[in-house]
Amino acid sequence: MPYADLGQDIRLFYTDDGKGDGPPLLLVHGWGTDSHQWSWHIDALAGKHRVIAVDLRGHGYSSVPDEGNTPRQMAADLAALLDGLAIPEVIAIGHSMGGQVVSILAVEHPDKVRKLVALDPGYGITADVARTFPETVAALRGPHAHAAAERLDEWCTNAATPAVIRRWHKRRLYGMAPHVLLQAFEAMFTEPDAVGMRPASDDYLARRECPVLSIWSDPERAAWESGLCKHPASKVVCWEGSSHRLHEERPGEFLLILRRWLRTS
Repeated sequence: MPYADLGQDIRLFYTDDGKGDGPPLLLVHGWGTDSHQWSWHIDALAGKHRVIAVDLRGHGYSSVPDEGNTPRQMAADLAALLDGLAIPEVIAIGHSMGGQVVSILAVEHPDKVRKLVALDPGYGITADVARTFPETVAALRGPHAHAAAERLDEWCTNAATPAVIRRWHKRRLYGMAPHVLLQAFEAMFTEPDAVGMRPASDDYLARRECPVLSIWSDPERAAWESGLCKHPASKVVCWEGSSHRLHEERPGEFLLILRRWLRTS
């Protein structure tokens, strides 16, 4: 399997599948997981697209640097990866933190993102939801960081989530370096330049110029993002009752919506 050397001791693991005529797809996983998260989707997408599924820095088989495990730096890594692969632009698809990462990629490198898909993305958090974040950060700094991460992961599932998905994500979390979990969480939500919280999310996401497909499990956040998408081909979908792992729980439906939107947007 290929690795990309980006310099400064950063090496990203990625897979490169498919040779279809459709525009290349870049699949970006969420916090505390890796590109195995796309195992439900790669084969189906590779029939018509070149599909790049990458492990972000600090995650999976990629390098685990001491510092810089932030969405902004992860987006910069992706831009460098695309340059190295001589891919001028992609349809960028991101889940959770990956939704924030691909949005940053679209804002900071607009020439590289033709279209963007955000799945229950890690932005648009309100103050009431974030009231426990200081406690979460403190726990991630402490000696039981993995247990704190597991408590967060419980929020990501519900009664409809298959047990195998619950177990896979918990096992993956315990394989993570604690400092990566901490740095990435802080950079998403609590650092001064974080874009995961409103109103910072509003201002930053309004800078996305490409068509955006967003799929949410929360009706309120879905309605909120509807007001931010500038491009007329953008679409917001809500799967109320799904968990945060919606594209893993319902891969067939996700692929159906994605294909329809790609044809019409």
